[in-house]
Amino acid sequence: MYILCTDALRAHTASSSPWRIALRCPTMRIVHDKGMWLTPMIDEYGVDLDEVLRVIDTAEVLIVRLHLVEERLLIDFRSKPGVGPLITIVPRAESLEDRFRSIKKLRPGFAFPEKVMSFRWPRTTAVLLVSGVWQHIVDRITDIGGIETKEACGKVMEMLFVKENAEVQAAIRGSGHYQTLWQRSR
Repeated sequence: MYILCTDALRAHTASSSPWRIALRCPTMRIVHDKGMWLTPMIDEYGVDLDEVLRVIDTAEVLIVRLHLVEERLLIDFRSKPGVGPLITIVPRAESLEDRFRSIKKLRPGFAFPEKVMSFRWPRTTAVLLVSGVWQHIVDRITDIGGIETKEACGKVMEMLFVKENAEVQAAIRGSGHYQTLWQRSR
């Protein structure tokens, strides 16, 4: 998942836009500044990062379908005086109509969105963070909503880590909707 960054790879990253975006991510920046830059392999993300960033830049309302977490990340970039953008975790919708109704219920002061854009993130939440995609979301929503939305982003990321960790633990233990292949002998 990670490779040690060599001088040749550093030269490549200087010209590659996803790498520059990853450097804007505070987590990636700290690792880089300590001199032991572990670079995520872009090919391993399973998505076109440029397309994901384009969707983030153009979406009015965005749904991110995460790999390990059943719930969805909802980002509503719309705002008006007194009401900023929204970032939250929502349950999976049964249909597109159900999703539009749930957005209207969450944001009664806004009209139904014209469209809801979505992408599937096939890796972990940590990779969403390290790839720079999360920072891109935070930058856009903070530009619109200010410091309150930046704090909301931090709380949502913490909740995503907790939910993902709980899902991994359930898979290991064979609890919930998981079953273990091998059980410990007692």
